[in-house]
Amino acid sequence: MQKRATVHDVARQAGVSLATVDRVLNGRTGVRPATAEKVEEAIRVLDFRRDLSASLLARARDLRVVFLIPDGKNEFMANLTAAIARKSRNVKAERLTLETRHIRPLDAEALAHALNALEPKSCDCAVIVATEDQAVHRAVDAATRRGIAVMTLVSDLPGSARKLFIGIDNVAAGRTAASLLGRFCQKGKIGIIAGSMGLRDHRERLEGFTALLRKEFPALEILGPAEGHDERSETEHLAADLLADHPDLSGIYNLGAGNPGLLAALEKSGRAGQVRVIAHELTEATRSGLRSGAIDVVLDQNPDGEIRAAIAAARALALGQGGDYHADPIEIGIFLRDNLR
Repeated sequence: MQKRATVHDVARQAGVSLATVDRVLNGRTGVRPATAEKVEEAIRVLDFRRDLSASLLARARDLRVVFLIPDGKNEFMANLTAAIARKSRNVKAERLTLETRHIRPLDAEALAHALNALEPKSCDCAVIVATEDQAVHRAVDAATRRGIAVMTLVSDLPGSARKLFIGIDNVAAGRTAASLLGRFCQKGKIGIIAGSMGLRDHRERLEGFTALLRKEFPALEILGPAEGHDERSETEHLAADLLADHPDLSGIYNLGAGNPGLLAALEKSGRAGQVRVIAHELTEATRSGLRSGAIDVVLDQNPDGEIRAAIAAARALALGQGGDYHADPIEIGIFLRDNLR
């Protein structure tokens, strides 16, 4: 009989330490995406199966996790959906079933309705990109009372009955953007474009950005934020107005999505590469912007890492570890043209 693969086998196959394997299996931070991919490939090659506790193996059905992800043209949300699909193929042997349901972007009522429709018999854990709204608060609390564990992903909902938040430290992300732009731009104005101030992650990025820029770089004037609702056309219009109305515009911080529109506005203005730009999420559009020089820095939150962390947290909650389980913030990736893979 073939011996069952162990974590030691996975570590040898991937050429990494046991600690690294443990971090990947439990969705912890501190592992580079390329290294995590090596570990996951080793898991597939060896057909490694986690020795889950008897309480999970004895369940009458699989642990079912439902992700409620905004639909539309937001490239980062599409990357999250793709990451869920990749993980779904790898966790069936672990008695886990992942499902993605799409909802209308920035629509609190649609999110609340989707949460209210979940039933404990078909959903053990719901993972949501939260819009901060009382209807969503009530839906999270009601789902918790029905026995569904709710986690927030990317954007948090503090004060609700959600169990955990999976995502980056968004205040730190905003401070990082301000620290970089402050060094890039000696004088002039900095325009801020947001998706929606109804999203806590966008508000926290703005909070961190404005606090640091005003303290450490008071010579720079802040314009905005203007809300582009993470849409390409709206973001392009806002960026075009900033560029046309302010010849002394030194930099732009887009703390949401809609980056294809931002790039289009920069190209049409003839100022691409002259105005310093920091954006979020490593997508096809932002990669293109980095390569061309239209974008200087991209702050990324690693969708595959976030999904791994969400799955590890869902497993811990199912095993009754909710009171002790702690999800570390996802590490912020800082990408320039020089370190772009």
